[in-house]
Amino acid sequence: MGTNGGGPKRLQIPTPSQPPPPPKINVRKFTESRASELESLHSVVAERLSGDFRSRRSKRRRTTAFDSKAAKRRRKGQPRNLGDNTNKKKKNDNENVAVSRRIRRRAQLRMNPEKGFSLSGDGTKRLRTHVWHAKRFTMTKLWGYYLPLGLHGSGRGSRALLKCFRNGVLIHDASYYVAVQLEGPEDSLLSILSMVLVPSPSAGAADGSKLDSVISGVIYDKAMLHHIGAPDSKPIGPVTYMWQPCCLRNRDNDVAAMNGQGFTKPESPESKSSSSFRQIWVWIHASAFNEGYDALKFACQKEKEERGILINCFSREGQLARLEVMGLKAFELLQKTLPATWIPEDSWQLEHLVVEDELKKNYVLENEDRISSKAMLSLIVMDPRAVTKNRMIPNVPESASSDMLDDIPGTEIREHAGVEEISHRNKESFPLCSEPDCSSPLSCGNLWDASSGVIPPVEESLHCEEKHELHKNFFCLDDPNSTKVQCPRCCPIMLLKDENKEGLAIGWTVILPLSWVRAFWVPLVSKGAHAIGLREKHWVACEVSLPYFPSDFPDCNAYLSSKAIEAAASNLKEELCSPSMGPLRFPIPPPWDSVRVTLNRLLTTVGDPIICRKGKHNSSDSISDLECASCDDSLLGHNTSLDGFVARTSCSLTNFLKEVKVEHLLLFPQVANKKTCFSKITKDESRLQQDKNGITDIICNRKPCFLRVLLRAYNEGSFDEGAVVCAPRPTDISLWTLSSENIEGGLQIPQSAVTSYFKGQSSGKWLQIPEDTTAIESHRWPVGFVTTGFVRGSKKPVAEALCEAVLLAHLRKEQWKDLAVKRRRREIYVLVRNLRSTAYRLALATIVLEQQVDDVESF
Repeated sequence: MGTNGGGPKRLQIPTPSQPPPPPKINVRKFTESRASELESLHSVVAERLSGDFRSRRSKRRRTTAFDSKAAKRRRKGQPRNLGDNTNKKKKNDNENVAVSRRIRRRAQLRMNPEKGFSLSGDGTKRLRTHVWHAKRFTMTKLWGYYLPLGLHGSGRGSRALLKCFRNGVLIHDASYYVAVQLEGPEDSLLSILSMVLVPSPSAGAADGSKLDSVISGVIYDKAMLHHIGAPDSKPIGPVTYMWQPCCLRNRDNDVAAMNGQGFTKPESPESKSSSSFRQIWVWIHASAFNEGYDALKFACQKEKEERGILINCFSREGQLARLEVMGLKAFELLQKTLPATWIPEDSWQLEHLVVEDELKKNYVLENEDRISSKAMLSLIVMDPRAVTKNRMIPNVPESASSDMLDDIPGTEIREHAGVEEISHRNKESFPLCSEPDCSSPLSCGNLWDASSGVIPPVEESLHCEEKHELHKNFFCLDDPNSTKVQCPRCCPIMLLKDENKEGLAIGWTVILPLSWVRAFWVPLVSKGAHAIGLREKHWVACEVSLPYFPSDFPDCNAYLSSKAIEAAASNLKEELCSPSMGPLRFPIPPPWDSVRVTLNRLLTTVGDPIICRKGKHNSSDSISDLECASCDDSLLGHNTSLDGFVARTSCSLTNFLKEVKVEHLLLFPQVANKKTCFSKITKDESRLQQDKNGITDIICNRKPCFLRVLLRAYNEGSFDEGAVVCAPRPTDISLWTLSSENIEGGLQIPQSAVTSYFKGQSSGKWLQIPEDTTAIESHRWPVGFVTTGFVRGSKKPVAEALCEAVLLAHLRKEQWKDLAVKRRRREIYVLVRNLRSTAYRLALATIVLEQQVDDVESF
């Protein structure tokens, strides 16, 4: 092979006659040796310029200094320089100088207090990343915070965002989640959680290993927070609860014992008695925080009244923050940003989280696959801003060779390292700090101890000065009289591994002190993370088929509050337009009462004696059916809340079927428990031969049960939020499934029926009143509504909806009745129509509880 052209260059080895280059160049000695040359050059230049080194006015670059308006804008609000004019009377030192709001607000936003958010004039909280988001995002005022809604524009760009989620990293500042801390005996805390959480921790007693892992603080868990009361009490919202890890609890006991406090470290499993002191975090969304906090305090008060045990319950708002890192390369980004970590050597977490013993000896963020789902990692990390791409070389003798530098600790390149490079590093290669206050990890503070604060990060100005000093030391320009550079400080954090029910890794959640958010946010973004707002987070939730709070929780008060804000904005937009050019008016939120009307009509068609009080009625789709189907107008209600409850666990769905005595319905929550196979169920003809009047045991005043379903278009179509899910007829399905009978356009309703499909009343209730014969013929009764529509750009678009359980079972029975066993499928055919469209689209509905045991996960 020839070496000419662009071939690789060989390394030239110096001959013995040529000494190797010095490892360090002293710039001062270099300049002193050439001082005479510099002085001669200076004298020549001074002679040519006649000693005038000032820049010529004609050579100066023009600026906006001549513009008096710009000068006034720069001087506006700045305090008067009292030292320039000596003839003016000096003011007293106690007299306040008027400062403009812009200057005061800028100084306030630059502050980094240890606790609390900065507040606006009306008391709205600002995140620590508010300035960064306000420059790039559309901000909105929600739940008492200024939050980033999304990038500027009309909400496009979902295709690029999902591509970044599948192949890159996304980051979201979720500091609006608030943690409520509970402190007390372990058995009392379990009792309180059983009162308000569904499923309760005691429900997982069958799986003892999972329950022990949750209580020991190895993994976290999620549940629905409810009010104390009946089993079907009104839910508040999804929460994430976690116990303090045992390693941190034992370490705190050691420190407390050294300080003379009355805590002892449990030495055996028997010492973990019911009276052991424990701590719990319950993370609640900002939209449901007040309601959830009151429910937890009420549960603690009830525990005190019944058992006489005092439980400390308080909020950690303004102390802790959450950063959600999502995407395929989220773990790789954390490796780059957090290369120096420390974990207690006796950490009991590693015995359950890590498979191999070698990783337990020297643990770093090495392999994501070795960490279990929903894992909690308590770490102490260095300031991410201190990890740079420059070679940090300490002061070494000038005679040291390049081979000697490799043996000196602390001379490694701190740059973006891969998994293989990090695997060979240990905690000694990354000393946390050499200062006395940071030599021990215990001095960095504890996230669980609310009384003792965490050391705040170094200010940005000081950090830049330290970085400048490091660069000067690298080039041997250090000043012997300069101050010593301070070492970077460490920070305690917690890493939570996020996965969905299918085991797909979504990302990681970083819990850290609120004062450290800026120190972590900029390095994460600069290393490749793409920041997103609330709108983009909703898109990601739909992509991974997880419900988004509060949009997919219509049975919660937070959903009603968000829809009330949306309805007010829609009404304002309608008022600004003329009546002829105004947009079509549709119900916000969807009229869930209409589903109850469809259920009552189904009971009428099977001859329920309670429903049919007026004698015989026609079974066709007519207005008389609608009038006779309503049991009582008071049951339908005039509010916009969900008329019924949402079953989010297999146990709740099974209890509903038993209470209404319709176990024969074709709903199979036991499939998720793997107690039976779905193929065996399709071959069971006994359920299809059940008496039709079995459904008549459903009493009229029983609340409907809703299930979350995933909708996929059968052939084509796009489903928007608020679309109505309807029950198809057997002939409707053949329009799409049988190509020989396929007609152009499919099933449609008249254009005049679009606005009359839901008719608004003065009371605020929306009714279905078909006006003409054509509208009655094309009318299909609703069984549910879409809560989250398709995301444009998704490879497998999926919409999320809530549908009534009895109506879904009835549709499955009608569709299985005339089909062979091999052609029966798990999905249910439904029709979906966007409220602004005239066309129905065929869709396949998959019941979530038939695929997983519970549906309490949220995004």
